[in-house]
Amino acid sequence: MVLLRRVIGDALRARRQGQHRTLREVSSAANVSLGYLSEIERGQKEPSSELLAAICDALGARLSELLREVSDTVALAEQMPGVLVPVTDEPTPVAPPAVRKATNRGVRQVTTDGAVAVQVRQDSPLKATLRSTRVRPAERDVVCAA
Repeated sequence: MVLLRRVIGDALRARRQGQHRTLREVSSAANVSLGYLSEIERGQKEPSSELLAAICDALGARLSELLREVSDTVALAEQMPGVLVPVTDEPTPVAPPAVRKATNRGVRQVTTDGAVAVQVRQDSPLKATLRSTRVRPAERDVVCAA
């Protein structure tokens, strides 16, 4: 199961880091404490819609863009059966060429819808890392842990 707060946090962190901005800069612009923003980015806290809108505004992003990105990631993750099933050490043989180079030991499954590719790596029996990659080269990656 993918936790929504983790996917949101990872999407926010990816946007912030893509702009080469610090947590302090964004927290100040969004009028939220540095520690709380850090917890949101790590998926430990779930932001209210008002706070999420303020963070998006501070990042110069539209809330709808962020939610669409999160929705795409969650939708692909839902299509992957057995995400938390123990992993073999063999790479996934059906990975598309764009994702195959990123496939490494421990990757359980890779799926794509043409615009977004999602791969899941089992870190432990109760922890999986979900990596979402936009197939279009101008887009950025989002890494999520569940």
